[in-house]
Amino acid sequence: MTALAETTADLAVHNGLTEITRFAGVGTAVSESSYSQPELLEILGIEDPKIRSVFQNSAIERRFLTLPPEGPGGTRAAEPQGDLLDKHKKIAVDMGCRALEACLKSAGATLSDLRHLCCVTSTGFLTPGLSALVIREMGIDPHCSRSDIVGMGCNAGLNALNVVAGWSAAHPGELGVVLCSEACSAAYALDGTMRTAVVNSLFGDGSAALAVVSGDGRVPGPRVLKFASYIITDAADAMRYDWDRDQDRFSFFLDPQIPYVVGAHAEIVIDRLLSGTGLRRSDIGHWLVHSGGKKVIDAVVVNLGLSRYDVRHTTGVLRDYGNLSSGSFLFSYERLADEDVARPGDYGVLMTMGPGSTIEMALIQW
Repeated sequence: MTALAETTADLAVHNGLTEITRFAGVGTAVSESSYSQPELLEILGIEDPKIRSVFQNSAIERRFLTLPPEGPGGTRAAEPQGDLLDKHKKIAVDMGCRALEACLKSAGATLSDLRHLCCVTSTGFLTPGLSALVIREMGIDPHCSRSDIVGMGCNAGLNALNVVAGWSAAHPGELGVVLCSEACSAAYALDGTMRTAVVNSLFGDGSAALAVVSGDGRVPGPRVLKFASYIITDAADAMRYDWDRDQDRFSFFLDPQIPYVVGAHAEIVIDRLLSGTGLRRSDIGHWLVHSGGKKVIDAVVVNLGLSRYDVRHTTGVLRDYGNLSSGSFLFSYERLADEDVARPGDYGVLMTMGPGSTIEMALIQW
């Protein structure tokens, strides 16, 4: 057994995996309508030069959104929370079903092959959860096991992957799927304040699904070796989605300092992830970072010593879709898979950030 094989086996055991979990396929979907940033400024009637500059300097060209219907004179009025919850249910289920179909096609699988579905969302609340609604909508076997991760935010896709990797290791040969479906349009508040302007300039609707399987060496995708997590407890309130009594609805808040907080702590997490592997950062050939925003990406690049090429997929997803919350990193992975540049033996790092404030990472190898 080579040193590399020993490392891989040791990492799997250390992570509680008796079988190596591999990526088997990926698929994405978005909502129906897209808008450029200039179009949104016009549609929303934003005149404040400070708020306009937030939109114009976001490094985002276009996002997919479901805006409020036009009122008298073409204005867009803020929607009550009940309507936003209905919007979340409709869009999240629709996008989720289409992303799941694309994922299974990518994996060469069918709905009948699915054995576990883990759904992630933070842009609305549903009981029964998104997994039950998707299973009913698509006619998936009702015996399919499922789990729902709700309210964890933009980092939650990797938390879900950790859960499904553990399930997969315990069920070798069976197909599990992580499905992130974020109807960010359903989390918007239109009140003209800078707080909501930052959110409204950044997020877009999107859904992404990742199929995983253990114990099948024929699966060509990368294998999951290790996870690392870190909660910056001093910044627990820096990103939050809570009740706004003035607006009488939920409202998302992003502290302006959060990019620098995330950047300053990124090294702690990558060092823990690579600890005991014998790997250095320079050994990582592929970086798939959450497209949290221009300043967040810049802070990660500077603090981890990455190049613009390293984060080309992240910046591309931000440019074309905005921040897609929990599924952003999977949109980046889909682009990397389409490039077909990863070679056997290559290492990759997945990185997501979100409320808590939390940084999640995973080490993978092709």
